[in-house]
Parts: sequence; structure tokens; C-alpha cells
Amino acid sequence: MEFFKIRRDIPFMRYALIFNVISFATFALAVFFLFSRGLHLSVEFTGGTLMEVNYTQAADVGKIRDTVAKLGLNDVQVQNFGTSRDVMIRLPAQKGVSTAQQSDNVLAALKTASPDVTLRRTEFVGPQVGEELAQDGLKALAMVVFGIMVYLAFRFEWKYAVAAIIANLHDVVIILGFFAFFQWEFSLAVLAAVLAVLGYSVNESVVIFDRIRENFRRYRKMNTEEIINNAITSTISRTIITHGSTQIMVLSMLLFGGPTLFYFALALTIGILFGIYSSVFVAAAIAMWLGIKREDLIKGPSKKDEDPNDPNAGAMV
Repeated sequence: MEFFKIRRDIPFMRYALIFNVISFATFALAVFFLFSRGLHLSVEFTGGTLMEVNYTQAADVGKIRDTVAKLGLNDVQVQNFGTSRDVMIRLPAQKGVSTAQQSDNVLAALKTASPDVTLRRTEFVGPQVGEELAQDGLKALAMVVFGIMVYLAFRFEWKYAVAAIIANLHDVVIILGFFAFFQWEFSLAVLAAVLAVLGYSVNESVVIFDRIRENFRRYRKMNTEEIINNAITSTISRTIITHGSTQIMVLSMLLFGGPTLFYFALALTIGILFGIYSSVFVAAAIAMWLGIKREDLIKGPSKKDEDPNDPNAGAMV
């Protein structure tokens, strides 16, 4: 399915060096902010108090969030748990305040706003648990990266695997850089979004690489740069359809999903935008500079793969 068909190939690779210089600068800034400011980790990673409260009627999550915020507690997570009457509240740890004192203060404020609230349970999430979550998250990220490299190396060639991983890690680091610079809360939901972006970005790279391989078989007179330009141009319609529809769904979560889904959707939004950019200007350009060529992918053309309009079709390589 295509919305439109571009008759002339767009010379993307002509500007590859300029865009990759911009990418490197953005990547370096992201790394700088990660080391200088660090991530603003949520309660799951840093430790804190977990409360579960129940209401006799459907709970007003926004009102509960405002009530807790008036106590001077920042980065509080409030969300429904199970039913519309059950609410889970995650509170960051406070110096000099025990878990019992913190939960009592919050419960008293909630009872003042709605006398029908009852406390179901209170738990303390220690920093040790948060450290284990951080380590598991890094392991998951490393396993995803390794799996992508192995998949691309087998499906295409090692140069393509290296190019795709550099581009995908470029996306991940830039997402983390945004969260470090603006000190947005980094939670488990955001970590899940980062892992989703990895898979999403590599999908776009695979589509382009697949078209490059097909073009190497079809167009014998084109050089590598022309092959890549044609591959990207011919997949633009597909890119607009796929990423446009996905972005509409993500924007709906960003605008209407509330605070619980806000940073998750924000990470996905940044990842989708940079995923398109990196697949075109980073992954394809790095693959070109690594010296991809026709012989890397196919040993010889078959008759059904040759372009009937190519006068050199059937010639020996």
C-alpha cells in the first residue's frame, strides 16, 4: 500500500555527513547530561512507601494526587489498582520520616478530603529492591542489543548489524539524555518504552536494509550510494503510514492518558521520531561507510532477480 510514489530518488546520502555530525553532537550532549545530572529515578528504583487505599465509590485519582501534593511530596505516583475504587500510591522516601509516619500523614490528608477512604496495606520498598530492578533493566537492555546484532548478522551481514546497533543505541541514549536534562521521572514504564523503541527502530532499519539487498540484485549499474538513496525513497510511503499511525496512538496516550502514562508515551514519542531519523541518516550512512557492497549479500544474480530494463542484466560480476 502506498499513499504516493516518488519518481525521482532523493539524495539522502549526499547529506549523510552533515546529519551524522549533528547526531554525534546530540549524542555527546545526551551522554554529558547523563553523567552530569543523572536520571531522576522513580520510587521503584530509589525506594519509598507503597500504600493501597480503598474507597466506597469510584476514586477521583486527580483529586487524590492533588491532596498528596499539598503535603509537599514530589514525584508521587497515584493510579487505580484492580478496580476503580482501589488506588495505589507510591511515595518517595523522606529523610527523618519513617514509613509509618509517612503513611499516617497521607491517610489523614485523604480522610480529610474523603472520609470513606480506608487503608488496605502499607509496604516499604527498599533501595536494595530498586538496585536489583536497575540491574535487571540493564541486563534486559544488553540482551535486546545482543539479540538484534545476532539477528541482523545472520539475516544480512555484520556491517549491517554494526550500523543498526549504533543507530539504535543512538536513539536510546538520546531518550535518556532528554530525561536527564529535563529531570523527568524515569520509571519502570519508561524503561519498557526504551526497550520498545529498540525493537521499533530496528524494524525500520531492517525494512531499509531489505530494500538495499533487493536493489543490489536488481540494479547492476547503480553504485552503493544510489542503491541506498533508492531504497530509502521507495520506502518513504510505508514509513509515513507505519510511523504516522503509531504516533497517533502514542500521542493519544500522551495527551489523554494522564500522569500515569505521560512519561511512557513521551519516551515513545521521542524514540519514534529519532528512530526514523537514525534509520535513514545514521544506520544507512554507517553501513555505506563500512563499505557494504553487492558481494556481501549475494553470490550471484538469479534470472528472476534481474531488472529486465537493465542492459547489463545477465553480465558476469
